[in-house]
Amino acid sequence: MSQDNELGSGEATPPNSDEIAYWNSEVASRWAAFQEQIDRAFAPLSAAGLASANVKTAQAVLDIGCGCGATLLQLGDAVGPDGSVVGVDVSQPMLAAAEQRVLAFGLANVRCVLADASTFAFGEHAFDLAFSRFGVMFFDDPVGAFANLRRSLRRDGRLVFLCWRDLAANPWFHVPAEAVRPHVPPQPQPDSQVPGPLAFADPDHVRSVLERAGFDGVQFEAFNAKLPLGDRMRAIELVSQVGPTSRLLAGADDRARANAKLALDHAFKTHEMDGDIVLGAGVWIVSARNAAAPIPRPRAT
Repeated sequence: MSQDNELGSGEATPPNSDEIAYWNSEVASRWAAFQEQIDRAFAPLSAAGLASANVKTAQAVLDIGCGCGATLLQLGDAVGPDGSVVGVDVSQPMLAAAEQRVLAFGLANVRCVLADASTFAFGEHAFDLAFSRFGVMFFDDPVGAFANLRRSLRRDGRLVFLCWRDLAANPWFHVPAEAVRPHVPPQPQPDSQVPGPLAFADPDHVRSVLERAGFDGVQFEAFNAKLPLGDRMRAIELVSQVGPTSRLLAGADDRARANAKLALDHAFKTHEMDGDIVLGAGVWIVSARNAAAPIPRPRAT
């Protein structure tokens, strides 16, 4: 297993530069630190997405936005020694964590690539399946990004990814966010189609993006799960350090953070179950097929 670095392209302002900077800031180290807690919380979502992907032995699979490697391990195990998996992510700290886990599991059929999946020149027709757990909602140019990913798929190759539905379907977003909101400066209403966690909440928008990128057979499955966030103290630390609530708290002073944590403690008391804080989550499991003619790459000028 090896890690390749393909981020330093020499462009003055590469695509997705804001997201690349964000996921290489101290935020990424926090995600890596909370990796086990996040993997436990997201386990039912990962299982549902992988079941829909229906991974076969000996397949070649791309894991887009593989992060700290939870799904990378599962995919590597599923394809077996005759298959292969490439995990790609823009975050060096998170990919380093993934690489360590892959080595610990002894998965010689897995390779990590530090690159932007929206522009990276994967081999054409290299993969049977492109999979992602929450790694595709952050592209500046989603149509171009998915067209690039489609080039990497064999004819009739499949794309399967998980993305968050709207706020109403995701108490694990809005319960902590509403608890801390009185303690942070006013925030603008999120634009549903700006790159970010909820950018693909609207299935009509997602269908349009994928079809314009050349995919067909686009399907959506709504899936709901209860996420175990850990005991109350660990759950408070988790949402304060990673995810949407942590973005609200960015830049808050010590007093505001202390008040926000008290508010989280109060809000979480009504969501406690057998020692865990358990909050609902709603995702789309999106699948599509590459049945169109190959898209030629632009000629260099």
